[in-house]
Amino acid sequence: MSIRQLPSRAIEKVWGRIDVPTSFGDGSGFNGPIGEIWFEDRHDSPLLVKYLFTSQKLSIQVHPSDDQARASGYSRGKDEAWYVLSAEPDAVIGAGFAAALSSDDLRAAALDGSIDAVMTWHPVKPGDFFYVPAGTVHAIGAGLSLLEIQQNVDLTYRLFDYGRPRELQLEQGLAASRPGPIVRIPANVVDAFREVLAEGAKIAIERLRGPSVQEMRAYADAPTWLMPITEGCANEGVEMPAGTVWLADTPTLIRLGPDACLLAACAGDKARL
Repeated sequence: MSIRQLPSRAIEKVWGRIDVPTSFGDGSGFNGPIGEIWFEDRHDSPLLVKYLFTSQKLSIQVHPSDDQARASGYSRGKDEAWYVLSAEPDAVIGAGFAAALSSDDLRAAALDGSIDAVMTWHPVKPGDFFYVPAGTVHAIGAGLSLLEIQQNVDLTYRLFDYGRPRELQLEQGLAASRPGPIVRIPANVVDAFREVLAEGAKIAIERLRGPSVQEMRAYADAPTWLMPITEGCANEGVEMPAGTVWLADTPTLIRLGPDACLLAACAGDKARL
């Protein structure tokens, strides 16, 4: 086969949930709620895919750029993107501010907690998509299931954590932040079955729909991550269940049945149409 399924690993988080879908396991062996499911390849892979499940707001946080991260000894910074899978009524995602803040204003807001009130909170529903460049101050709200596609680095600077007893990284976060409005670019519709959700500086993401057969361009030194959102996705007759993640490193064909949906992602700023 030209693609392979990636193994998964569950991560406990204080803001996670105990009602994680059974397709990810029954939660036995864990002492707390599960917040993330990681789908990992090699440690030096450029991208990492996660599923997130929230029962509380996550911290208000920011990620550094490549240059800032490398100055601190990391291999890369962190752009990331979120695809909303399910959302409770009134669920929101925080990203950016209505107007630009100075570093002093951002510091004061983080220290007194008013950062929650000045952040822009976006109502969300299943199928919504956000590309979050490094430097964007953001937070994920409660009652959400998300697919997260990110640059492969575990590097987060918390600015505010709603009173939870976890370490903040205020100075690093202020240095990494670009506290202004987030720019959301509409999807580029290629045809009835394929659209480009993002061609960010670091990650390109497409959404594919059925019924169709899609050619996926992938190479040993430039793989493509494939994420079935629904059932009805297959490669060479092998079913790709919803909630799994696959890595293609040679060109391959993906068959999508009626109403099927799959995301495809690659590192870089251009989709492989």
